[in-house]
Amino acid sequence: MKLPPITNLRQDDTRRLVPSKYALEGQSPLARLVDEDGELRHLSELESATDDRLLGESGRLPGISIHELVFGVLYAHIVNAAFTYARPQGGRFNGPERGAWYAGFRLETARAEVAFHRSRELQEINWPHKEVFDYVEYLADFRAGFHDIRNQVEFRDCLAPDTYARSQRLAQVLLTQGSVGIVYPSVRERTHRSCLACFRPTLVTNVRSGVSLTITFENASARPVFVTHS
Repeated sequence: MKLPPITNLRQDDTRRLVPSKYALEGQSPLARLVDEDGELRHLSELESATDDRLLGESGRLPGISIHELVFGVLYAHIVNAAFTYARPQGGRFNGPERGAWYAGFRLETARAEVAFHRSRELQEINWPHKEVFDYVEYLADFRAGFHDIRNQVEFRDCLAPDTYARSQRLAQVLLTQGSVGIVYPSVRERTHRSCLACFRPTLVTNVRSGVSLTITFENASARPVFVTHS
């Protein structure tokens, strides 16, 4: 398989949106279900036994080694979660066994990507009611040589709007050959501004929180409404 060219990327302030319920370390949603500390402890132990980030950080996930994850740095739990949680069907440039850090070069790009997937979820069940999603923005800086498929006609299939088959195959080849990740044009934003998928947790640097964001859909067929909170 022909591989994409490598771009020596120096990109600050990339934007990743994380659901706000996952943003705060140590604040389990189980806390509001129980009244006593003992009950919370037992439920938390059960939660920990099935929490992919905690499993990964203890070396019990097959898709990623504990030695690849980050510890002792600010927002380590946010970085590690990106690589230890993966959708059953995977993402554009990752399979179901290992995640990646996806980010847009601008907030508008990250916003469009997230809103598309939320809209698709609502459409699949024809949700008739208003739905509100809350996110926290995380910024990160990158200094590494990324494989770059922007303006590369031979990798056009990796940007298909309805299938990840080709893009996941490319990502698997690159991952096994030591690639740090892929830079690509957004599929969901009309102007197709740049995104990246980073394969290596240690290259996600200078992570810090940004704005909070609310995405509202009046129903499954409605256009998203974005409200940013500083």
